[in-house]
Amino acid sequence: MNIEILQPKPFDLVGSPILIAGNAVGFESHLTIRVSDGHDEIVVAATAGSTSIRQFQAAVAIPDSAAFTLSRLFVTVTDDSGGEDGVAPPAVTVPVLYGPMILPGFGGYWLHTVARGESLSAIARRYYGSASRYPIIQEANQHIVADANLVFPGQVLRIPREA
Repeated sequence: MNIEILQPKPFDLVGSPILIAGNAVGFESHLTIRVSDGHDEIVVAATAGSTSIRQFQAAVAIPDSAAFTLSRLFVTVTDDSGGEDGVAPPAVTVPVLYGPMILPGFGGYWLHTVARGESLSAIARRYYGSASRYPIIQEANQHIVADANLVFPGQVLRIPREA
């Protein structure tokens, strides 16, 4: 069985439900989808059809009771019908960033292209009215902004917004 996750892409900024879609090759494939941060895990099932390339999709609702402690989650799709004779079933994992852990009331994001001379503090002031909220922007872009003092003209940042 081959699995290809088309959505979400690595480090997408997601909310609840997390929408998952892709292609799977196999015979009567039953898929398990796990969303985890290493401390808690949400599990749902999906199917990918039979005998040839089939699409799958699922919406994983994250309950308020989820005990996630990190904003970086891992979406893992596993083919439960694969794997035999001691071989682990095929699985694919994609890291995502969970918006509600970054900004309470997360409802999506704006895209912002960094201009010459801008800083995360200036961008936070523009969108949130307070320069001190720059860590929200940095966390939502942690895969491209490791140092809050280093943003570059032309970088496209996601600015989390409330619903």
